[in-house]
Amino acid sequence: MPRFLSALLLLCLTANAHADSYITRLLNKPVPGGVAVLDLGSGNAAPKAFFQGKPVMVVKEQTQWRAIVGLPLSLKPGPAQVTSDAGNVNFTVGNKKYPEQHITLKNNRMVNPNPDDLKRIDSELAIQTTAYRTFTPGTPSNLLLDKPVDGPLSSRFGVRRFFNGEERNPHAGLDFAVPSGTPIKTPASGKVILMGNFFFNGNTVFVDHGQGFISMFCHLSRIDVKLGQIVPRGTVVGRVGQSGRATGPHMHWNISLNDARVDPAIFINAFQP
Repeated sequence: MPRFLSALLLLCLTANAHADSYITRLLNKPVPGGVAVLDLGSGNAAPKAFFQGKPVMVVKEQTQWRAIVGLPLSLKPGPAQVTSDAGNVNFTVGNKKYPEQHITLKNNRMVNPNPDDLKRIDSELAIQTTAYRTFTPGTPSNLLLDKPVDGPLSSRFGVRRFFNGEERNPHAGLDFAVPSGTPIKTPASGKVILMGNFFFNGNTVFVDHGQGFISMFCHLSRIDVKLGQIVPRGTVVGRVGQSGRATGPHMHWNISLNDARVDPAIFINAFQP
């Protein structure tokens, strides 16, 4: 009996250690627009894992492999599954209600673009979608991210947005209220995989941190990096501005995981349930 109790205690401690891991405590927010951290076992080789047919990040924490899964805002609460060559993992997506934001724009083309604008928007969307779907090997330099700028949040992720009374896509990132010209620093090491001036986003930079973990910065007043440049953590990628669809200077930051835009606040310990 003592041997049985000892084994049971060891099993409980091991289970608690897995459930209470640092990465799980930091990132596991399994709601639409959030992140699910799932245990993939302790095999010798890194397992491959997929969610909705797209590869997901897999990292090793001590002896355990963990899938870091981005959950799209469009995902319905309820049962979900990650497929893996280490065995499929079921989990539950919780519910989260996001607030509304009403914005007035003087330039109505930024609400209802004309036909030429729509052609440009569609072309730019295809380019950006390809960038978001980048999946390169290698573990990101850090998962607890630095804030790209030092300033207060002015608009949170997931807010339902109404421009001139018309509903458009939810807010897919975080906005920081900082002055024009403020340096924007990459929150983790990476590679510049896309940059340019886009209709809605204005001057924009995409940084690939590895394994489908992408930062996007937009509305910049200027870009300070080059396409293909390797950027160590803390590198200035550009300066805050108000290019594109913006009512004033601010820094907009997206995080994408397995081609799902997720709440960057999760990675800077500022998530609000």
